[in-house]
Amino acid sequence: MNRSIILFVLVLGTLMAAVDSTVVILALPTITSDLRTNLDLAIWTILIYLLVVAVLTTQLGRIGDLLGRSRMYNLGFTVFTVGSALCGLSPSAEALVAFRAVQAFGASMLQANSGAIIADTFPVNQRGRAYGYTSIGWNVGATLGIVVGGILTTLVGWRYIFYINVPIGVVAVILGLRYVKDVGERRKQKLDVPGMILLLAGLSLITYGAADIAGRGINPVNGTMIGIGALTVAGMLAYERRAENPIIDLKAFQNRVLSFSILASFFQSMGYLSVVFIVIMYLQGIRGLSPLNASLLLIPGYVIASSLGPFAGRLSDRIGARIPATLGIAMMMGAILVYLTLTVNISLYVVIIASVIGGLGSALFYPANNSAVMANARKGFYGGANGLLRTLANLGTLSSYVLTITVASLSIPRSVAFEVFLGTTDLIGGVAQSFLVGIKSALLVALFILAVAMVLSASRGKESRTEVKERTETRTSA
Repeated sequence: MNRSIILFVLVLGTLMAAVDSTVVILALPTITSDLRTNLDLAIWTILIYLLVVAVLTTQLGRIGDLLGRSRMYNLGFTVFTVGSALCGLSPSAEALVAFRAVQAFGASMLQANSGAIIADTFPVNQRGRAYGYTSIGWNVGATLGIVVGGILTTLVGWRYIFYINVPIGVVAVILGLRYVKDVGERRKQKLDVPGMILLLAGLSLITYGAADIAGRGINPVNGTMIGIGALTVAGMLAYERRAENPIIDLKAFQNRVLSFSILASFFQSMGYLSVVFIVIMYLQGIRGLSPLNASLLLIPGYVIASSLGPFAGRLSDRIGARIPATLGIAMMMGAILVYLTLTVNISLYVVIIASVIGGLGSALFYPANNSAVMANARKGFYGGANGLLRTLANLGTLSSYVLTITVASLSIPRSVAFEVFLGTTDLIGGVAQSFLVGIKSALLVALFILAVAMVLSASRGKESRTEVKERTETRTSA
């Protein structure tokens, strides 16, 4: 019974954190008008969330290993709930961006520690099923956020996209404090402060530079920021090889299954989440659908993904992650091939068919890949491994956003691409046809990125999911 309650709280946290990564998108025009600001500032209500989560997730997962994962998770839900209330009360756009950062800090603690708590709570041959349920939150959350944002903004106002989190968060915190507890002793060692600072600085520069490219295009400033950020991360990795208590234990990545699974997650997030953005831009900019109606067409695929996730997780428990995760990516690529048939006047049923194919692929990939990471992480590194997995997935999400806006702006002006993305304008005539060419170019780029993810997934190697393996890991770490 306790395991079911724990899993419910973890699914709820994953869902809420994912929902709020996109819930603001359809509300942005209303927020811009209501707070009397400009779109350049308002767009940071999305970007600051992605930035904070991408930068902090690895560090907070590592701190969870040291200070207690349940403690960090429950604190994260508290911070997320308080941040949500503050977002709803925001008197200005500047305050909203600041409170979104607070909300994202809480979401980082949720994402960084949820997978590790599952690894602590469930035996190794049952984790795939548990990750299947949490994948519902992660997989469905981002698209559900778009729909929820549109409905609440239309019916009761944009502030309620944040207020709705408060009662849910209060219930989750109460349940979490009662049932989500640490299993075993925490590791008593010092934090790797220099490593944290270097990683924080490097990822901050990279993500800020990437976000600036989406808004302004490539220029010497953001290009330099990304270059310096990459050099900083490289310096951090060199330092970690000699650190006594490294924040990222590079020795753990001698495990081929672990390292290839994490990299597959990064490229899958970059490739397939960009497809969601691209298709919404097609539906809004070329077909003239409202943002809400455009997002509703994608719902069938995500309903299927949420329904089948636990079953796919059980499959990975029995046969390992390689086959279901790789097949899942192949089906996502199949969905892109269907999207490539889109024309200015084609039936919208094609979009539904493609979303269903992609949803089936998501149901196979997410639980299998997540359980592969945690099944092959050594004890004591569960939080760090899960944090790194979520960090790279969030960087992939941010990259997909940058990819979508950048490629779209090759065929139409960047300012118009933003308006299409937000659903405030649609295109007609030759401009629409030109934009369709740009959309298909972006889909081909996404197809290539997913091909890289599929190769990594297929090359991860065969794994064994047995209780014997877990006992062996326990003796090795003792």
